[in-house]
Amino acid sequence: MNTVLNVIWVVLAGIWLWISYVFVGVVMCILIVTIPWGIASFRIAGYAIWPFGRRVVQKPTLGVWSFIGNVIWVILAGWWLALEHLLTGLLLCITIIGIPLGIANFKLIPVSLAPLGKEIVED
Repeated sequence: MNTVLNVIWVVLAGIWLWISYVFVGVVMCILIVTIPWGIASFRIAGYAIWPFGRRVVQKPTLGVWSFIGNVIWVILAGWWLALEHLLTGLLLCITIIGIPLGIANFKLIPVSLAPLGKEIVED
């Protein structure tokens, strides 16, 4: 079932979200100082294109630097990625088939706002 949902996800929302995260990652890596955010963006891009069967968990080594980094991330890119997830989720929830995909989009909002200190694991 996860594979079916992932294939539908890629067609309806995943590819656009992946493009957004990769774009942000490239921009962050071009600005040398923001490379850690670029790497986090690439990690989330892999999750955003194929989310079913995986989940996001807190890393046990979360520290004050991750918090500060997440605050900077929200200012630089997190707010508009979260807005993209919100709008895509609302559009997907219009149809019955899209409701599980919309819910998955809503679950991606917290990680789009604070990607540092998170880890993606298989279910």
